[in-house]
Amino acid sequence: MTTRPDAHTGVIHDIGYRPYTGPRLGRRYATRSLYVQSLRAAYGLGRSGKSKVLPFLLLGAMTAPALVMLAIAVFANLTKMPLDYADYVVSFGVLPQIFLAAQAPVLMSRDLRHHVVPLYFSRPATRGDYVAAKFAALFSALLIILVLPLVVLFAGSQLAKFPLGDNLTHLSYGLLSALLHALLYAALGMLIAALTPRRGFGVAAIMGTLMITAVLAVVSYNLVGGFRPVPPQSAGWAFLLSPAQTVAALINQLFDLGSPDAPHAPGGFGALVFAAAVVAVTAACYALTLRRYRNV
Repeated sequence: MTTRPDAHTGVIHDIGYRPYTGPRLGRRYATRSLYVQSLRAAYGLGRSGKSKVLPFLLLGAMTAPALVMLAIAVFANLTKMPLDYADYVVSFGVLPQIFLAAQAPVLMSRDLRHHVVPLYFSRPATRGDYVAAKFAALFSALLIILVLPLVVLFAGSQLAKFPLGDNLTHLSYGLLSALLHALLYAALGMLIAALTPRRGFGVAAIMGTLMITAVLAVVSYNLVGGFRPVPPQSAGWAFLLSPAQTVAALINQLFDLGSPDAPHAPGGFGALVFAAAVVAVTAACYALTLRRYRNV
């Protein structure tokens, strides 16, 4: 007769697992790693080949006109570049907008769709760290696509032996314009992309928001007298309806740039209001994104 083994007996087997005894790098390292990974993802690095096509195509399309202008300036012996640095950012502004609409959902919506956001928060990084890393990555990616052609233009100005001081001054105007565009676009795009786990909806919502607000700004500007040969200064308030034109109008008014038909903030007080609007919209979008991730 066999006896049944006691149910409470057992054997512990050592199969070689050992606890982690290395350094624990903490929140700062986790946040920095998330920033680097997100910036790489914005340009498709570390992903499939087709993921790299659109971001690098847009980067090339944004830079190519600068190379053409460089060639024209050198071979035609011009005394200045055909387009000013700040005007360049505005003239080809649709390309960074497409980049934003395509890549912001890559950084935000994909984590929501695959339900991996809670995994980030199981580590030392907090919700605030997550949003900060994503915002910094999207801002940096936009800044690259906006600043690179300005650097090419400046290099061309020196090859063509244009005055260094004047070009440095106007380069600073262009860099400030690129900085403000990148800040505003990154905050707005991040918020919209964080509201939906579906990438297609995020792309359509971001591009639709930028296009519709631009049309509303132009229509409103014309309705309040912008179509006149000498439009009233007050008509410039209409440009507050569009994020892109808000920045353009602010830069043009601050540094007396652009043609009379270009967007301008209405006077010195208007420039202060436009600057406050850029800061307020950026801060509000960032705060709303933080609030969105409190419930994730």
